[in-house]
Amino acid sequence: MLYTPLCDLLGLRHPIVQAPIGGTASPALAAAVSAAGALGSMAVANYPLERLRQAIQAVRAQTAAPFMCNLVLHAPQEDRVALCLAERVPVLGFFWGDPSPYVAAAHAVGTKVLAQVGSVEEAERAAAAGVDAVIAQGLEAGGHVRGTIGLVALLPRVVDAVAPLPVIAAGGIADGRGLAAALALGAAGVSVGTRFVASREANAHPVYKELVVAARETDTVYSTLFDRGWPDAPHRTLRNSTVRAWEAAGRPAPGARPGEDEVIYTLARTGEAVRRYDARSPVAEAQGNPEAAALYAGQGCGLVRDIRPAAEIVAALVAEAEAALARLHALQR
Repeated sequence: MLYTPLCDLLGLRHPIVQAPIGGTASPALAAAVSAAGALGSMAVANYPLERLRQAIQAVRAQTAAPFMCNLVLHAPQEDRVALCLAERVPVLGFFWGDPSPYVAAAHAVGTKVLAQVGSVEEAERAAAAGVDAVIAQGLEAGGHVRGTIGLVALLPRVVDAVAPLPVIAAGGIADGRGLAAALALGAAGVSVGTRFVASREANAHPVYKELVVAARETDTVYSTLFDRGWPDAPHRTLRNSTVRAWEAAGRPAPGARPGEDEVIYTLARTGEAVRRYDARSPVAEAQGNPEAAALYAGQGCGLVRDIRPAAEIVAALVAEAEAALARLHALQR
């Protein structure tokens, strides 16, 4: 059985965190991952307050296990943090900014705080702010990427810099071999995103899920292309029709890109229009051309071969890691 200090810290059976994969991280996915013994999460940085309250309650209606609400700090989040703490959310995650204003208030109500970082310096600042663990995100990661260093180089440096604080590895990890490798490099657990996009419970559009399954590690692009709503923020996505048209046009700057104001899909429930180059990934209710949207995925996508229930993904990650560690142990003489 894999059991690390992260399990004790967060009340988990397995040292696995489901990354907050934007709008595709539904309450159903967070609840399924948490019920399976890992840490489920939701990306709630853009939620209206009532929707946030309902999402928290929806997770709790499905499991009593710990879960995380993740907030991106490129925009003000005081009201959402206050609501999460009023609801006694077990874990708060922060990204793309300074978590220090929120740590004491979170600890006062028993909420643990995780901070995702992209450099040693950022990890040291998060540790000094009093967070309970840091997530070291490598350049291989899908979605928005904070740093410029690959995980194998970054992770042991962060582990050494913030010891004995637990460090969670993120970026390119999509199977149990990646979990085993991260543990060997000193991590206390892993954060897995792209693999959970291709889960039954994820709120990703079926086209998005199938494209993740079909992708190879060479099919991702690191750029700032999908910048509407979050400018100047590097991210990794699948190469799709929008990316190819932009590349063919010579990679023009915003304002001169092909189809700049084109609506590519609408949301069935509200009729809201999503335009080309919006930072939003296509959710299940998208109607139109979801293939042209921001299809966030990390370089671990080549290891994603099917769409499975989240609990099966968690179980497979653990079993594969245990097998990998057993193979390494057998090499000892």
